[in-house]
Amino acid sequence: MTRDAASEKHWVPDLIAGFTTGIANIPDTMATAILAGTNPIYGLYALMVGTPVGALLTSSQFMSITTTSATALIVLSSLRGFSGEDQIQALFTLTLMVGILALLAGVLKLGRLMRFVSNSVMIGFMSGVSVVIILSQLGDFSGYSSSYSNKVIQTVDLLLHLNQVDLRTLAIGVLSVVIIFVLNRTRLGTFSMLFAMVLATVATMLLGWEGVQTVADVATIPGSLPLPRLPELSFVPSLILPAISIAIVALVQGAGVSKSYANPDGRYPDVSRDFVGTGIANAAASLFQGMPMGGSVGSTALNVNAGAKTRWANVFSGLVVAVVVVLFSRAVSFVVMPAMAALLIVSGVQSIQVGEIREVWYVAWGSKLVMAITFISTLIMPVHQAVFVGVVLSILIYFVSASSVVSVVELARTPEGAYREQNPPQVLPSHEITILQIQGSIFFAAVDKLENMVPTARGSERPVVILRLRGYDTLNSTFINFIQRYEDQLRSAHGKMILVGVNETVKEQLDRTGVIQEDLGERNIYQETAELFESMHKAEAAASRWLGETKDDSAATK
Repeated sequence: MTRDAASEKHWVPDLIAGFTTGIANIPDTMATAILAGTNPIYGLYALMVGTPVGALLTSSQFMSITTTSATALIVLSSLRGFSGEDQIQALFTLTLMVGILALLAGVLKLGRLMRFVSNSVMIGFMSGVSVVIILSQLGDFSGYSSSYSNKVIQTVDLLLHLNQVDLRTLAIGVLSVVIIFVLNRTRLGTFSMLFAMVLATVATMLLGWEGVQTVADVATIPGSLPLPRLPELSFVPSLILPAISIAIVALVQGAGVSKSYANPDGRYPDVSRDFVGTGIANAAASLFQGMPMGGSVGSTALNVNAGAKTRWANVFSGLVVAVVVVLFSRAVSFVVMPAMAALLIVSGVQSIQVGEIREVWYVAWGSKLVMAITFISTLIMPVHQAVFVGVVLSILIYFVSASSVVSVVELARTPEGAYREQNPPQVLPSHEITILQIQGSIFFAAVDKLENMVPTARGSERPVVILRLRGYDTLNSTFINFIQRYEDQLRSAHGKMILVGVNETVKEQLDRTGVIQEDLGERNIYQETAELFESMHKAEAAASRWLGETKDDSAATK
């Protein structure tokens, strides 16, 4: 196949996928911007600028960088201290800061740190976000406006004032939900939200229900492309924590996309390079009046399912949004708010991962507790603060698990000359060699537990411990101190310690810290070799000779 033929083969499905994704993203992004408490046009501007820029720069061929509900909630809580023009300016500044943080995360190769965010924390947080999204839209869905700020309290307030619900608004909201669920069962499921938005708006006009709120009542949608606008740097100090929170959520969501969708060559994308693309996409969006963005699992799935073959599908989707804004901005203004609320409520319900919640719930009580704490924190706290609760919980989980997953076994010789694992003795046998193998983490928090596991030399005479360190690429200072203390205990019993399976890096650490010269001695260090147990066999032979020599010396003394 010629290059032109191959290009044509890709251009056509990419155009179709771009059109599908772009049209489908419009109602979702408008609803997300409203969720963030800002003009829907800033979400659409982000799509037309940030999505194509990100598509050209990420490692992933298919990742769709767009606005997400989770980041929108953080935007909502972070902009409450601003009003009027300052609030708009703060939004663009926040987008730029998120972009810079994501870019730095990518340049510094911090993608690998995403594995330290616990699954139970993420499930609890995302489930909480889904519930908050649902609760936050009940006002627009029902026509009742609560004076409270917390979404849970707003819901309770609504239930106490059901007699004040606007029945026309509620009817349009219910109609929108019904349309979405009905169309989702047909071939038009991809565009169910778009049809719900259009049909609910047309129904409102035909019925003459002028009291039902529209987008035009809350925002002005200009029919033009965005002009460059510089951010207000004086707002940076007050937006640092929200920006970090949004960056964390956006990058975690993006990492999920990177790990879920392989590129056409079968390889999975480089997470850190996807961070770079996300960062530059946000920076570009901020300069053209866009709100914060991140990798979207749902939008990426739609892009792939629509037949995308290359990254150009997402470029085309941004161009589709630009055309719609320029040609149909007046029609967008007529969209009714209960329809937008219905879109978000349905999205929130669909985002609750019942299977994942059930899996975490039945794994262990610790995971269950962490998920519950994160979930409750998301409901009762500002979302950007709940993000940090989740991060702290993830760190605590790591520390606790790293300090508990450690054990010590004795490697005992069998008659056939092999080794078998067994529980080590409580007291080292006198005049004998005991081979100990550490299994699991030697993280500094685990050393205290480890020290209580190794057999003591107290009450023993001339014990020899061969400590096998094969598989450990580096040691921390706490573990090195443990080696020194254990060696002192053995020396007090006229015994000795031998380290085997030591790699070059560990040997350099022991040398620099003085352990070799001042404690163990060079001859008691056996470096690892390509042949398994070779260094241990040499150490056993040397230890046997030493025991024989000391036995002869002891007998001569007597």
